[in-house]
Amino acid sequence: MEIIAWLLIIICFIVAFVGLVYPIIPSVLFILLGFIVYGLFFSFAELSWWFWIIEILFVILLFVADTLANLIGVKKFGGTKAGLWGSTIGLLAGPFIIPFLGIIIGPFIGAVMGEMIVAKKEFSQAVRAGIGSLVGFLTSVVTKTMIQLVMIIVFVIAIA
Repeated sequence: MEIIAWLLIIICFIVAFVGLVYPIIPSVLFILLGFIVYGLFFSFAELSWWFWIIEILFVILLFVADTLANLIGVKKFGGTKAGLWGSTIGLLAGPFIIPFLGIIIGPFIGAVMGEMIVAKKEFSQAVRAGIGSLVGFLTSVVTKTMIQLVMIIVFVIAIA
C-alpha cells in the first residue's frame, strides 16, 4: 500500500508540473492533492500547521506571480488590457486548437488579435504586445516551476 501511496503522490506532483505549460490543469491544486494523499495514507501529524501556512503562502505567491508576469510582459511591450485579455483567452484556447504548439502560439495570437480588434492598434504594435505575452508566459512558467519545486522541498523536509 505504501508503494501505491507514493506513486499517487509522485503522479500528483508530475501532473502539477505538466500544468505549468498546460494551463487547463490547475497545477498547484495537484501539489496540494499530493500533500493530502500523503496525509490520508500515512499521517497528517507530520504536516504541522506551520507547513500548511507556508504552503498556502506559496499558493498565493503562485497566483500573484502568474498574474503579474503576464500583466508586466504585455504592458512592458506596449500592450493594453485588450492584449492582456486576448493573451489569456489564447492561453486557454490555444492548446485545444493547436495541440502542443498552441500553448505558445495561442497567447501570442490572442494578444495580437486583442490589440488589433479591440484596441485598434497597428499590426507592428500588436505584434509587440504578442511578444510581450510570450515573455510574460515564459517568465511565469519559470517562476512557477521554482515555487513548486520549493513547495515540494518544504514537503520533503516536513516528512523527513
